[in-house]
Amino acid sequence: MSDIRPLLPSPTGEGSRFALFMSGSGTNAERVIEHLAALAGKVSCEAAVIVTDAPETSRAAELGQTHGLPVIGHDIRAFYRSHGETRVSIATPRGQELRQIWTDQLRAKLADTAIDFGVFAGFVPLTNLTADFPCLNVHPGDLTYCKDGKRYLVGLHTVPIERAILEGLDCLRTSVIQALPYTGKGDDMDNGPILGVSPEVDIDLQGSSVEELAACARLRPAKRPKGGYGDRLEELAKQNQERLKVGGDWVVLPRVVVDFGQGRFALDKADQLHYRVGTAWHPIETVSYTASQKEVIFAEP
Repeated sequence: MSDIRPLLPSPTGEGSRFALFMSGSGTNAERVIEHLAALAGKVSCEAAVIVTDAPETSRAAELGQTHGLPVIGHDIRAFYRSHGETRVSIATPRGQELRQIWTDQLRAKLADTAIDFGVFAGFVPLTNLTADFPCLNVHPGDLTYCKDGKRYLVGLHTVPIERAILEGLDCLRTSVIQALPYTGKGDDMDNGPILGVSPEVDIDLQGSSVEELAACARLRPAKRPKGGYGDRLEELAKQNQERLKVGGDWVVLPRVVVDFGQGRFALDKADQLHYRVGTAWHPIETVSYTASQKEVIFAEP
């Protein structure tokens, strides 16, 4: 089909190479590396470099040494402090200007890595590197769940988990999307193609009721305090997010990376997502992954 545009352009070499972006413990990145190692010789994509915005506090250096990967560190907190800012944010025009400068510096550090795509595996800063090459992002929410025609479980921090809880849902799922450039307006967050979703992970409210947790939400200040709200809803959301990481992120992200790295995803002229089965492209909603199999969710005619 002439109108099909693969999301991964032709790789620079015999196989595709990607950068793993991480900010903290790096467990998502680690699972991607381990999954590829288990498939050695069977797939044509590889991790080429680890990138971190927190070289002093993340496990990037440890993972790089363990797995023989170079590490690029570009400390975003130190960068903002050096420009007189006490908070890393893009909520103001000045914050957005600094984020672009920081991104340009990171872009320069990546120039010689010859990567074909990026994988945001727990990478906190929003960055328009997504305009330079395809980037995958793991998201703690089921982005196929919509209200009024819009994706509902979107947002930063624990917001997607909290929305699922307050919606009265029984389970959570992780989504992997192709991240798109942000505009700073907030209405375009988490709106990229949904490449894959994880198995369902039950929500555990530990005896609390949705009504009690909704009351917590109503008592919150209009602006999220630095460090979070510190209430019961946020506490439960964080605990459920950790459970989702194990049962969701660690399952779906490595498998989407492999499929993406082998050029299995594409868009048509109408931005309909397609998946390649053999040599044929098929319009799909997404792909549902488990540890042992995947189910392609074909689009309705």
